[in-house]
Amino acid sequence: MISSAVPPRPVGASGRVIAALGVLAAALVVAFVVAPPALTADRAGGIVDRRDLSEALRAAFVSYWRSGDRDLSPDLARVVDYWSRYHLVKAVLAALLLTVLVALGFRLARAFVTTGGLGAGKRAALAAAGVLVAVLAPFSLAMVMANVQGAVAPFASLLPMLTEGVTDADLADTLTQVEQGLAESGGTGGSSSPALDLMIDDFSWYHEAMAGTAAVVAVVLVATSVLAWRRFAATRPARRRQVLAAYGLLSALLLLPAVALAVANATTAADPAPALLAFFQGGW
Repeated sequence: MISSAVPPRPVGASGRVIAALGVLAAALVVAFVVAPPALTADRAGGIVDRRDLSEALRAAFVSYWRSGDRDLSPDLARVVDYWSRYHLVKAVLAALLLTVLVALGFRLARAFVTTGGLGAGKRAALAAAGVLVAVLAPFSLAMVMANVQGAVAPFASLLPMLTEGVTDADLADTLTQVEQGLAESGGTGGSSSPALDLMIDDFSWYHEAMAGTAAVVAVVLVATSVLAWRRFAATRPARRRQVLAAYGLLSALLLLPAVALAVANATTAADPAPALLAFFQGGW
């Protein structure tokens, strides 16, 4: 947060730091989109792009289901490992982007509060840049959370690829068997198929991961909001109060979806079979 006794900084030095952080943020956005496929491609396994991944997953899943084993087959394990690496790279890049955006936000706020002699136009530009960062930072946070979830529970994260545009008869028959197995289990999570049991367990872990991540985020947001409003109450300069109020409001607004996400995912994790059945029936 911003101290109530921060000395003014030279405009040029502050501007150079802000520009550098802006360039770094832009580079990380590009890297987030471009780098993961290049860094995680499994050329030996024939997985280079999303089409390769989808084809490899579908063939491996059909064989895995037919085997009747709980442990993933070598082919399916290879696909799952690739997907975990892919999400891990994206999670790291998203976390770096979030860190840079937070630093940029603090720099912009400091410049807005402490830099004197600026005209109305430059102050408006700083405020607009701050708003842009306030929009991008929550998006980056969401990307961190989603990719951490995909990295720790990659098998469940891959399931949507199995049901998109199914044209293969073997895959369609396999998915029908999965759906029937889930329906016959009565939503209790117990089934006669070891493979299905693993899918249910991994689906539960998938939601546990998001519930835990969202809970941690909610705690951080509560602490940030409380600290911002306490500083707001103890601060007199108008610009500092504006910045602190913005921090407090943004943290409070983000807290609501974080809590909802934690509760919804914890509920699903506690009873995953009905939600997994709804997914295969097209209702998730």
